[in-house]
This record gives sequence, C-alpha cells and structure tokens, in this order.
Amino acid sequence: MKRALLAAAICALAAPAHAQTGGALEKIVQSKTFSIAYREESVPFSFIDSSGKPQGYAIDICLKIADAIKEEYKLDKLDIKYVPVTPQTRIPLIANGTAQVECSSTTITTGRMKQVEFLAPTFITGTKLLVRKGSGITKIEDLEGKTLLALGGTTNEKAAEAEIAKRKLNVKLVKVKDHPQALLNLEQGRADAYTSNDVVLYGIATMAKDPSQYEVVGPFYSYDPFSIMIPKNDSDFRAIGLRTMSRMFESGEMEKLYKKWFEPGPTNINLVMSQELKNAFKLFSFAD
Repeated sequence: MKRALLAAAICALAAPAHAQTGGALEKIVQSKTFSIAYREESVPFSFIDSSGKPQGYAIDICLKIADAIKEEYKLDKLDIKYVPVTPQTRIPLIANGTAQVECSSTTITTGRMKQVEFLAPTFITGTKLLVRKGSGITKIEDLEGKTLLALGGTTNEKAAEAEIAKRKLNVKLVKVKDHPQALLNLEQGRADAYTSNDVVLYGIATMAKDPSQYEVVGPFYSYDPFSIMIPKNDSDFRAIGLRTMSRMFESGEMEKLYKKWFEPGPTNINLVMSQELKNAFKLFSFAD
C-alpha cells in the first residue's frame, strides 16, 4: 500500500496544471465553486460548531486545497459549498460529482478505491472501544454476553464483526446511524460499548453530558489511515491536491494544523502526533 501510494504521488506531482476535460477541476474552475462533503459529528475532523458552521482538521486541509486552486488558476473568487454526508452517502456523492472532496475521518481501503481515490494520509488511528468508567471492560473479549454499538457502513463495523467471529464471542452487535445515537445509547445504559477509531471516540466522549464518566479502552484491533476522498480517475485534481498537501508537509504547516486541533485542540482531545503519522508526512513531502 505504501509503495502504491508513493508511486501515485510521484506521478501526480509531475502532472501538468490544466483542467482535465470533464473532470472535477474543470468543474471547479468554470463554476468558481468548490464543494466540500463533510460529516456533522466527526470531531475534530469535521463537525458543526456552535454557530452552525462546518469546521475541523480535515476541513482546514480542504480549504488549503481550495486556496491553491484559486491561486493557480487566477480565479477572482472561489465559493465554498458544504455538502453534509453520512458513512452511507459519502462515497456515492463523491463518485457522482455532487462534491469534489470528502473531508472528515474516512479510512483508505482497497475496496473503496474501486469507486473513489484518496490523497495523502491525514491521520493514522485504529479501532478501540468507548465505555463507561468502572464497567470492567478493557478489551473486546470483555464484551462476552454484552451489547456493542457500531456505525453502519464503516471499517470499524467490519473490524468488530471479524474480531467477534475470530474469538467466537457472544456479542450483540447493534448498528447505529451516527455518533450522537451511539452516545445516547451508552448514556441511557442500552449498550455496553461503542466501537470506532480511537481519535473519534475521544472526540465523542467530549460530547457527553459528563465526559469524565467515559474512557477509551483496549488495544487496536484494526489500523486505519484517514485521508481526503476525491473522484476516481481525475489525475489533474489529484495532482493539485497532492501538491498542496506536500507543501504543507514540507513547510510544517500540516504539523501546525495538527497541533491546532489535537494538542489539546478546542475539544481538549490532547493527542500528541504519533510517530506513524510523522513518518507518513515525511513519505509524502516532496519539493516542487
């Protein structure tokens, strides 16, 4: 996977700066509108703030790509259109051109690459559990005879199903439509744990009525690199996206964005950048 992404990055960075006929970049330049798909509760990657405006770490990265397009194509303006998506609608809305980028907490997978493409990794995380403190649950094996929540249509749901089957556990796996529904079920005692990427779980815990009553537990039982999702077979758009991110990696701007949102960030997540993510940033740092 790393070799394939590296080869794609090298080819994309060398691509000429022109709007590919019929591609996302041509649509953006002609309409002077950049459509960003986002999740409303994927803290701190993309979410709605108190004023009702989308914001987050991934959205900030996508806004940098928008700035690069505006500058490179000398546009007098570039309007931003926000398109809310769910785990179930995010891939179709990118594939059909409703939005040019999806900026949240989406994992790079080979299955998804059949329908869409990805830019460089923006975060590396893994699947864990969110539980109430004092529950006695520290790993997935402790859920024997209990109820586990998972967001439908995610890699975390599939990872949980695989782990439960591998360990032959008697766990009731219940799908939820979004993070708030999962948190509500936990708060009302209708479930024992919620599974997702650890960084997302830390963000969800901050949304609880009493965040001090929740903790993220367990070793990773899947590893997930997040990225910006874009339309498939659009080399010019991929090129400007990768060039922009490469410059951010090289200049240290990406690290500053990370610190803004995670150390400790507006939601007090307080996650120091992992060595794995530092290595990924170095892998995609290229001089123009």
